[in-house]
Amino acid sequence: MAIIGHLVGFKMKNVMKVNDSARLSYQLITEGDVELLYQLDQDPEVMRYINGGEPSSMKQIVEVFIPRVKAFSNPTLGWGLWSVTVKADQSFIGWILIRPMEFFTPNPELDNLEIGWRFKQNSWGYGYATEAALAVKAVVVQDSSVMKISAIADEENNASITVMKKIGLTYVKNHLYKTPKGDMQVVYYQQIVDQSAK
Repeated sequence: MAIIGHLVGFKMKNVMKVNDSARLSYQLITEGDVELLYQLDQDPEVMRYINGGEPSSMKQIVEVFIPRVKAFSNPTLGWGLWSVTVKADQSFIGWILIRPMEFFTPNPELDNLEIGWRFKQNSWGYGYATEAALAVKAVVVQDSSVMKISAIADEENNASITVMKKIGLTYVKNHLYKTPKGDMQVVYYQQIVDQSAK
């Protein structure tokens, strides 16, 4: 597990590193990336299965989204949002989320990491989400305490469900997922991590 220096804005001394994949590079998102996060959330299609298609305001990004990310970020363990950049033109296309499942409940599952993603519409259909999720997942499971990788999605979000399957997760159940904004009904996919193989 590679460790590099200080993460500006999140006040952590050690930061896990995800190596470049074939087409993409990765870096943990910081408070300095608010404009990238804002631009990503302006497309109603990107937000369709998040909140019904409402673009995020800059106020929401700064006062709600960034504090939520900071709450679950642990750069040493790879928890947080990983920006995804296309190496060929250095364009930001989205992010991969890593945090313990049920983080915002009284009983977060520290051995069960949630993986999620959000990508610009012009990057859809090229396999970027799958490539990025596989790259980040491969690094965070190096922590021997990680027993499971899980993901959730709206049951109508077929594109995200396809990515879940491609990265090795299988359907477990329909699930009531608790968030600070309220409960939401989702499909729950999971992969058991074989730590004995390491």
